[in-house]
Amino acid sequence: MAAREFDLIVIGAGPGGYVAAIRAAQLGLKTCVVEREHLGGICLNWGCIPTKALLRSSEVFHLMHRAKEFGLKATGVDYDLDAVVDRSRGVAKQLAGGVGHLLKKNKVTVVMGAATLAGKGKVGVKTDKGREDLSAKHIILATGARARELPGLEADGERVWTYKHALKPPHMPKKLLVIGSGAIGIEFASFYNTLGAQTTVVEVMDRILPVEDAEISAFAKKAFEKQKMTIMEKAMVKKLDRAKGKVTAHIETGGKVEKHEFDTVISAVGIVGNTEGLGLDDLGVKVDRSHVVTDAYCRTGVEGLYAIGDVAGAPWLAHKASHEGVMVAEMIAGRDVHPVKPDSIAGCTYCQPQVASVGLTEAQAKEAGHKVKVGRFPFIGNGKAIALGEAEGMIKTVFDAKTGELLGAHMVGAEVTELIQGYIVGRQLETTEEDLMHTVFPHPTLSEMMHESVLDAYGRAIHF
Repeated sequence: MAAREFDLIVIGAGPGGYVAAIRAAQLGLKTCVVEREHLGGICLNWGCIPTKALLRSSEVFHLMHRAKEFGLKATGVDYDLDAVVDRSRGVAKQLAGGVGHLLKKNKVTVVMGAATLAGKGKVGVKTDKGREDLSAKHIILATGARARELPGLEADGERVWTYKHALKPPHMPKKLLVIGSGAIGIEFASFYNTLGAQTTVVEVMDRILPVEDAEISAFAKKAFEKQKMTIMEKAMVKKLDRAKGKVTAHIETGGKVEKHEFDTVISAVGIVGNTEGLGLDDLGVKVDRSHVVTDAYCRTGVEGLYAIGDVAGAPWLAHKASHEGVMVAEMIAGRDVHPVKPDSIAGCTYCQPQVASVGLTEAQAKEAGHKVKVGRFPFIGNGKAIALGEAEGMIKTVFDAKTGELLGAHMVGAEVTELIQGYIVGRQLETTEEDLMHTVFPHPTLSEMMHESVLDAYGRAIHF
């Protein structure tokens, strides 16, 4: 049977792939998307979305325990873990169904199966019914990534979990070890700790949330410890001894190895790009440490072949993948495009308190040779934060002392994952401190702290 022909084939229907396919179809390209598992990819089904649903449940549970502070009465406060998980899965299912609807609405052909690059412009798909051959002048790899597993720390789904097991837990942990303090590790630590698990976080670097500004990491650590989390930095889990109902972790700190007993372990030690079985070697596609090497425009060096999202490397964020997908689709359609700048992409972590940042940390700005002006403003100085009962947090802004350019913004506290977009827009519009100072922020809002942090960088803060 002859291969079905398209203008564009997208391999992978996660937040990079399905967005690329829809944008390409909008621009008049005959488009096909191939997906081996779930429309919406890891993000909608096993990542960003269901974790936020879980975290919302734990946030409400936390607030219920604080009812007295707000003049309210709540007795017998408890949770049903199965119901919490069911809600999370329902949210994911609803959104995944929405992706299918959007692809159909935009007349994108969907082929479910495992894709292999069968040559330049050729894709073979192993489906339930056999093999299907497709061809296109342009192909986008959007195959995503999976959890990294370290030797000896592999998940078994019973006592040692990856993020997938943690989203559909076989039991509620009583004593939990989380290995890794990036966004995934800290979010699960926050969720289970709030529900009552005695939680320990082990981080090999010298501080938790190591990609964040050092002050924000330190603030978050204090907040987690106040919530009775145990934080172990410059520490490494060397070995796990598994027995019925328990895991003994051999944890090295300061050159000494000590044994600690847990009933559950979550491994969150990074991700590995899904590059295997695609036929990349045969085409001469360069892969470096499991990630496809691309230029600023997501081109692989093989004509007509692009890679976007997690499979193309850091930052491993859904919104980066989506934006790259749109950029590549528009480039294929002949539009003028701008490369995605990694330092203009915000990172958000939905723990309690939330953490969000964009651009350079203070240390990175100084290393890059900038003379900086740094502003800070605490949540305790903001009326809305106090009214909400969320007075713990801070906002930090980093400016170039000569030009007034906003180099970076870093936040920890309630709803900062929503606030950060103000600074993202500012950076996109190449704003200076003057623009931000002259902007009138509404009162009473948390956003006023963004204004005050800018003012503080120039010695002009009013409310602190």
